[in-house]
Amino acid sequence: MLTAAPSLESQMLQAGARARAAASALAQAPSDARTAALNGMARNLRAARDAILAANADDVARAKAIGRDAAFIDRLALSPERLEAIAAGVETIAALPDPVGVTTDDWTRPNGLRIARVRTPLGVIGMIFESRPNVAADASALAIRSGNAIILRGGSDSAESVNALSAPLRAALRDADLPEDAIQTAPSADRDAVGMMLDGLGGAIDVIIPRGGKSLVERVQREARVPVFAHLEGICHTYVHERADAEKAIVITVNAKMRRVSVCGATETLLVDQSIAPSLLPRVADALREAGCVLRGDAQARAITPMQEATEQDWRTEYLAPILSVRVVAGIDEAIAHIARYGSQHTESIVTEDAAMAEAFLRRVDSAIVLHNASTQFADGGEFGFGGEIGIATGRLHARGPVGAEQLTTFKYVVRGDGQVRP
Repeated sequence: MLTAAPSLESQMLQAGARARAAASALAQAPSDARTAALNGMARNLRAARDAILAANADDVARAKAIGRDAAFIDRLALSPERLEAIAAGVETIAALPDPVGVTTDDWTRPNGLRIARVRTPLGVIGMIFESRPNVAADASALAIRSGNAIILRGGSDSAESVNALSAPLRAALRDADLPEDAIQTAPSADRDAVGMMLDGLGGAIDVIIPRGGKSLVERVQREARVPVFAHLEGICHTYVHERADAEKAIVITVNAKMRRVSVCGATETLLVDQSIAPSLLPRVADALREAGCVLRGDAQARAITPMQEATEQDWRTEYLAPILSVRVVAGIDEAIAHIARYGSQHTESIVTEDAAMAEAFLRRVDSAIVLHNASTQFADGGEFGFGGEIGIATGRLHARGPVGAEQLTTFKYVVRGDGQVRP
């Protein structure tokens, strides 16, 4: 007699139960075992290079066949160089200090009680992402470094790549005598699987982290019944102050926009002080156009150098494309007001040689990442020394900015006494 295949709901609940059990075991595992697993993951990724790249080539071919745009293909595609960077990132994560069990503060009360605040893993992470297959490796490595289990649900466009990446990661856990179910992929790319994860898989999932387009993140934030680490959009700004070094301003602006236009840290709006705009903006615009960027400016910007007209919607748009909106502002107050009105509290940069103005900008701008004389494309956990990131959070609770291993822990209070009772 044939046995009916388990339903998707049953499979997802079973995955959640396995992840919960794996998380419990992983939290108690020695740090050395998790480090060995991470180093094994890097070796396995290199050993499986040909299989991973072949699977990714199939995903890319299907995406091109259905007309996906260039930015999407760029996010989806792997190359030998990108795969090596993924493996090297895992090794960097392996070398990071283990956050689990670290005492972040301790004190003794007048009654003799000794209290310590100690870092502990979050538990089970639900990772929902779209076209970036590297997320599977980055997120898994950060989860293991921080003692967490993870359930990966990639989009259908990257399914072959994610499966090819996750197999060597799970094998490294097994070789280190750790539960391989600490890394799992959802059994289906069906949208219903997302809904089940957002519901928490019967209490198995402790936090959801989405990586993808605005519609995905909006759905996760709207429907999730567990905490979410996320950013909705990366509407990032570069502000060129009147005391900016011209050469720095040009190089930083071009890099901030054009290094990779499809990343969330790409600058989408350039703000230029009106006192230097007549001399500097034409040079910046020429450099951007030479790099292939389309400019959309306000009336003052267009009066200085030719560009398309910017609409109100442009200031609110995350292009993820070689398009940049440009506005001329009266000074730092107007620049900060523009960022506050139109920004997504992701990443903002000021270019200036005036230290006082730089400090004012860094203090007053309420975004997850603020920079002085540096490209917004540094909004990346790897560039922060985290080895990678599981995402960038723009909320104010628990984690903000790049979410690395340390941000994937919570804490508990450990209280040691000697017979004290409360009067």
